[in-house]
Order: sequence, then C-alpha cells, then structure tokens
Amino acid sequence: MSETGGERPESAGVREVKSAARTVELLEVLAARGDRPARLQELAAELGVPRSSMYALLQTLISRGWVRTDSTGSLYGIGIHALLTGTSYLDSDPHVRAVRPYLDEASQALGETIHLGRLDGRDVAYLATRESHEYLRTISRVGRRLPAHAGALGKALLAESPDERLPEEPYEALTPNSHTARASLLADLAEIRARGYAVDREEGVLGIVGFGFALRYDTPAQDAISCSVPVARLTPEHEQQIIAVMREIRGKIEATARGAGGAPNWR
Repeated sequence: MSETGGERPESAGVREVKSAARTVELLEVLAARGDRPARLQELAAELGVPRSSMYALLQTLISRGWVRTDSTGSLYGIGIHALLTGTSYLDSDPHVRAVRPYLDEASQALGETIHLGRLDGRDVAYLATRESHEYLRTISRVGRRLPAHAGALGKALLAESPDERLPEEPYEALTPNSHTARASLLADLAEIRARGYAVDREEGVLGIVGFGFALRYDTPAQDAISCSVPVARLTPEHEQQIIAVMREIRGKIEATARGAGGAPNWR
C-alpha cells in the first residue's frame, strides 16, 4: 500500500529510477484529471520537466496505448492500457474475488448500493460496487477515490489503526458535514471502535448516508465494505436492517477470505 502522505520512500535502499518515476507520475496526473484532457504545457509545468522531454515521453506512451491524444495532437488523456492493467489488478486479487459473491448477497438482501474499498494512503479506492435496485440511488464506479476521512469506508479503516497513524491536517471538506479538524475526526473514530462500524451522514456526498465495516482478514484492515443509501429512503427500521445484514456479510467474508487460499501476501 502507499505511504500516508509525504514523498515516496526508496525501497530497501534502492535508488529510484527517475525515468520510471516520471512515467508513473505522468500517468497518475492524467488519471486524476478524469474527463479533463491536458495540454503539453500543463503537464510539463505540473511535473517540472522541459516541454521537449514531456513531448517525447507522451509520444512513447501513445505508441504503447497508455496515453491517448485527440485528432489535433494537442490534448492528452489516459489510454486504454491503463484500463486493462486495472482490470488485471482486480482479477488477480484473491480478496476481491472472495468478496464479490457476498456483495451480491448484500445487494439482494438490502436493494441498496454496496461497495468494496481499499485504503491507499490518505484515500480509499473503490474496487467493486453493486448498484441499488431503486430508481433513486447513489452513483459510484470502480476506480473512484475518496479521502478516507470523508466516508464510511475510509473511516471504518482509519479506526483500525492507532490514532498516531492518522493523516495530518488539513482535511478536505467535501460537504459542510465533512471532518476538517483532527479532534473531531478522532472523536468519531473512537465512536466507530466502540460501535463496531462507521457511519457517514452526508460527509462525502450530500443526500447520502453510508455504513462502513472493516474486513479484518488483514491486520490492520486494508479493505472495507459499505452500504450507501439516499437520506430520503433511510428510515430507522431500514437503518437497523442495513446494520444487521452488513454485520452478517462481514462475518461471512472474514471467514471465507482470511488467508485467501495461500495467495501471496501483497504489500
């Protein structure tokens, strides 16, 4: 997993290969822009490299399918090979494979949107999702990232580690209900540990309440599942049903996925 904030450390004393690092940084920048393509000058300025070097790198990645460009050759975006690699990550991960059937089970039982997420530094990355059966529903997608402090998945995972490992401020405010101070987040994490699950009441998205449950087949937990519900459809009775079903699903997942059948212990 990525380190929490700061620069990436050298691994076991091995010096970083600058050309490889620059390639990865470029792909990460393009991926983070989503549907906003970038121009050559923007990329060169953001990564602090000469235009000529950036142009050569872009052309190399275009030829290999990692970057795409428009008909004028002036706009750049992430390429299809990034999708193929991301899909391979999901297909090869033993925990994702083990969890998927239980996401289906939770979806069938509750009719709401169900997620599987993984902690990655200060964020949570969505690895799998099952959309709600209802017309009024939350919208999500695999590959989406949200700050860990601002959602049920992330808070459930932050609560699994000691407070001193909590990311440093500032915390981004995604809604007026997001935690922006360390003290308020710490108080919430203490409640999560006592309760056994996290609740996100419109902290990440207005109009959406989430319930997050850490999956403890790793120590500390790196994965969590959640159920997201529009506020307009959340009654006290439905909330209790969600908590009961998700607790049961968590137990089934942990019993099945622990050890992941002798698969590699990925870092």
